[in-house]
Amino acid sequence: MEMLNELDERHNLEELRELFESKQYTKLRQFLAELNDADIAALIEELDEEEVSKVFRILPKDLAADVFSYLDVDYQQTIIYSLSEKEAANVIDNLMADDAVDFLDEMPANVVERLLANAKPDTRQAINHLLRYPEDSAGSIMTVEYVSLKESFTVDQAIEHIKKVGLDSETINICYVLDAQRKLVGTVALRYLLLSDGDEIIGDLMHENIIAINTLMDQEQVAAQFKKYDFTAMPVVDNENRLVGIITVDDIVDIMEEETTEDMEKMAAIVPSDKPYMRTGVLETYKKRIPWLLLLMVSATFTGAIISSFEEALSKYAALIAFIPMLMDTGGNAGGQASVTVIRGLSLGEIEYSNVPGVIWKEIRVAVICGITLAAANFAKLMLFDRVGVLVSATVCFTLVAAVAMAMLVGCILPIGAKKLGFDPAVMASPFITTIVDALSLLVYFRFATMILGI
Repeated sequence: MEMLNELDERHNLEELRELFESKQYTKLRQFLAELNDADIAALIEELDEEEVSKVFRILPKDLAADVFSYLDVDYQQTIIYSLSEKEAANVIDNLMADDAVDFLDEMPANVVERLLANAKPDTRQAINHLLRYPEDSAGSIMTVEYVSLKESFTVDQAIEHIKKVGLDSETINICYVLDAQRKLVGTVALRYLLLSDGDEIIGDLMHENIIAINTLMDQEQVAAQFKKYDFTAMPVVDNENRLVGIITVDDIVDIMEEETTEDMEKMAAIVPSDKPYMRTGVLETYKKRIPWLLLLMVSATFTGAIISSFEEALSKYAALIAFIPMLMDTGGNAGGQASVTVIRGLSLGEIEYSNVPGVIWKEIRVAVICGITLAAANFAKLMLFDRVGVLVSATVCFTLVAAVAMAMLVGCILPIGAKKLGFDPAVMASPFITTIVDALSLLVYFRFATMILGI
């Protein structure tokens, strides 16, 4: 079933409202049942808060849980609070275990306790199993709904088993072959089962070259594994190679979005938030931004102190003051470019700590070429248009080359150093680097002024 375009979505929203307001609930139920799960969730999120729960109740039970998993957490909470404990537990029972865990992580502890108390024992066991793993680990994002086969199964037995458990599994495209100790020994694709003779043994058909993920692997590393091998699902094993779950590519898409958003926020000197912008209150947004703003403001006072210490010298060559913003901005921009490039390389696994000498040597060469180009262009401008004299022009241009070189070196070294120390490299992005580069640029500027102009 195709996803809706914007025009179709508006049309369907109008029809949904019309059927709902005219209380044609049977027709509304049929209308929604013909739509894609994600499209129904998008329509529900366009409704007023009091309408959301009422429309959700109209959905067929087998469809409701699928739609629920696509809703934003705020809407999920609205719906759960409006349902009886039995109805809410029924929704939880019909969710995939990993989706249920994602939702329960956002709920108050007392609500989680009541929901689990009313859920089926196997649901409760699966959810508790996932909740015991560290946050952002492979174990915390995996699902326990998968198809496992015995080595001794024939193809006919395997297909019969898939028919029994397939509807409750995240995917049946790849089945996982286990030995008597539940250790993962191979995989077999459904298409091979369908194309093989019914009496062939699974152990003879399976692929033994398995690529698996450990339960404690960080979710960023998991995403990197999916990118490297281009899989749609990967098995998750414990330290004894026992299969405990699988991770599917739809979970990886969510992780990549989450990690990218977090890195962007850190690079902008904002404490990461897990809420959408429009659902984050003013006070909460303030709390996310003010810590770094205070830190950067305090650190920027060093720049002011440097300028103050050279006030007497600047009074003799007042023209030097006019070029301070240009030098600081150029240095900050150069450092920001280097840091973003290196942070991206670190996140993609292209740069390791062993690559530091090569990275530094490359950035030095790039910095020299960029610095000389900028200095040449700036020297022509200073001589032809600003007419400030050769000595002042030389001071500014030598500083420009040095500022760009220092900025690029700082921009590449700090993120790598941060990762080596166990910090997120994104923390060492533009705002933090700019503050350091500003101070260094001013020190170099006044040093060149002292040497060339004799002040």
